[in-house]
Amino acid sequence: MRFATKSAIAIGCFTLLPLSSVNANDPVVVSSKIDTEGSVLGELIIQTLERHDIPTEDRLQLGGTSVVRSALQAGEIDLYPEYTGNGAFFFDMSDSDVWNDPEQAYETVRERDAEQGLVWLTPASANNTWAMSVRKDVAEANGLETLDDLAAYLEEGGEFKFAASAEFVESEQALPAFQQAYGFELSDDQLLVLSGGNTAATMRAAAEQTSGVNAAMTYGTDGGLNALGLVVLEDSRGVQPIYQPAPVVRESVLEAYPDIAPLLEDVFSTLDLETLQKLNADVAVNGMSPGNVAGDYLDSLDND
Repeated sequence: MRFATKSAIAIGCFTLLPLSSVNANDPVVVSSKIDTEGSVLGELIIQTLERHDIPTEDRLQLGGTSVVRSALQAGEIDLYPEYTGNGAFFFDMSDSDVWNDPEQAYETVRERDAEQGLVWLTPASANNTWAMSVRKDVAEANGLETLDDLAAYLEEGGEFKFAASAEFVESEQALPAFQQAYGFELSDDQLLVLSGGNTAATMRAAAEQTSGVNAAMTYGTDGGLNALGLVVLEDSRGVQPIYQPAPVVRESVLEAYPDIAPLLEDVFSTLDLETLQKLNADVAVNGMSPGNVAGDYLDSLDND
């Protein structure tokens, strides 16, 4: 649910309605996507605003990308966390290389959405994109930190078996792109292709060493990474698009509540990769509620 697809965006096409005006006493309708990270980010937004006397209405976990994006454009919701890389699909720019640079990706989506009365606020530095991860013990024993390191390890005949979805293995933007950029190629014997695209299954296969698996397809901010002893290998050549989460708000709402921008900047600027992984893990692995996770994190920021 974190990423849009071309088909998902097509489903979400509709005629834009005039965006309604906002009065200073109207609650800000906050929404999110339906996955774990969406609920955590949504709770961080709601609780931050409520702690500073900005009234909110909870519409969290509304649906997938097309549903939430369409609701924002139609004025049915006011604010939700979106990913910069999804601008490639929003604006039919999937062939552009601007999405591989964090600053260019943010500026492009910010400028394009401003034309629709939508304002992108400060993004987190965490990048929730497709990644290749390895078991921590393998990474430490072989000095694996980047995908360049992995390429050298494979060239030397290092033991490697990778669990991934069929989409990751076959999509030109995923494994083939990594292989081309870093100069390695995995054989059929080095792949365990699992049905579906659930990273929970690929991570579990690596953690349990199913069929000799010691590496897995993941997303950069997956909550189970630390708990399952996996390490994301840095995409040092910028193969994958950047997917940094950022609050997106209707311009009329921001005019009514201008403090929203600095308040959310104070929170999102703290969300680096490890922090967001930990918050997601507290929900997905430790069974905490997104509301409690967000509240505890905001308390920790207040105490710093």
